[in-house]
Amino acid sequence: MKKILIGPFAQILTLDNLPLHGALADSSLEVIQEGGVLIEGDYIVETGLYSTLKETYGDTVDYVKTPPHTVCLPGYIDCHTHIAFGGNRANDYALRNAGATYLEIAAAGGGIWSTVTHTREATEEELVHLIVQRSSQLVEQGITTIEVKSGYGLSVAEELKMLRAIKKAQKQVKADIVPTCLAAHMKPRDYTGTGEEYLQEIADQLFPILRKEKLSNRIDAFIEESAFSADEIQAYFSTAKEHGFDITVHADQFSTSGSKVATAFAAVSADHLEASGDREIELLAKSDTVAVALPGASIGLGCAYTPARKLLDSGASLAIATDWNPGSAPMGQLMVQACVLATAEKLSNAEVFTALTSRAAKALNLRDRGVLTKGKKADFSIYATDNYQNITYLQGTLLPQQVWKNGQLIHETIK
Repeated sequence: MKKILIGPFAQILTLDNLPLHGALADSSLEVIQEGGVLIEGDYIVETGLYSTLKETYGDTVDYVKTPPHTVCLPGYIDCHTHIAFGGNRANDYALRNAGATYLEIAAAGGGIWSTVTHTREATEEELVHLIVQRSSQLVEQGITTIEVKSGYGLSVAEELKMLRAIKKAQKQVKADIVPTCLAAHMKPRDYTGTGEEYLQEIADQLFPILRKEKLSNRIDAFIEESAFSADEIQAYFSTAKEHGFDITVHADQFSTSGSKVATAFAAVSADHLEASGDREIELLAKSDTVAVALPGASIGLGCAYTPARKLLDSGASLAIATDWNPGSAPMGQLMVQACVLATAEKLSNAEVFTALTSRAAKALNLRDRGVLTKGKKADFSIYATDNYQNITYLQGTLLPQQVWKNGQLIHETIK
């Protein structure tokens, strides 16, 4: 397979040689002026000065010339989404903004159970179509890896339907999909047993099938007063660890205790954290668990943001994801949300971009992507600007003109 040299770029933001924990200053960013990216197959061979690479490799490589005045940076990783769902909850949003409470919305037929009902009514093929459609919108934003959760089935059969749909969608989606089993989203209303009995049933019946059919390597749970308590989830996560699954947690969204469970089980990530206080921040900072901020949920619910500044200053690893879901975070715009959080929490560009790339990769336990350097996936986006700062300055309105995945051009806005 012949190597391909892509460039020259006004700037390449490699995001290489940056720590995965703690605060970052923009002065730490590696920016290659007039650079090129040399790829072979799915992977990067080298990044550096375009002129030097051209002189070194000459006619032994193919050339892809880029438009003038462009910036190249790693493909984004959306490490927390719920884009496998049926139905619509626009009425929930209207009621919430009009002052209705969660219980009032649920009584009016809204809330998570509304989505569960619509998702159960959808066929597997209908869910595949919806996942592909929503994934395409994320790819257009420069997102090349997408985590997708189940969690709106809430029974063994319905969770399997969702996870099989997610697996089928991968064949049609140009980005990588990372499936996560969120059968512990809440105790289903139509389950007559206790929460512990539901979790035991899921662990006993669903976990072995996940392994057999290779449907997911990740187990998630919502630890909250309206879902499962820290005590209830212990046996469930212990069984998941015994099966070799990675653990991730919906933690500290409205009350604390989730982050404590996440760090105790060495979870790859603890997501939400809007209610986290100093004790929770300290636990996360001393752990290897990535703190995932979901500003879309804060915008959708009108609640506090994840304390991103305090987490970073304490030494935690911070990722940012969309939480795209039909209820609390219907926006699905990663850079818009990241820029809103950056303004509220005073995050540097270095902290924002790593939160969407290398640190988001860590939240998914992926070591082969998130930076533009030798041996990493050839996943990158090209923007029509000569200054990478314009990407955050324009707050998500500047979209990439090209998106590359595994060394292939998968999206282009110009011909």
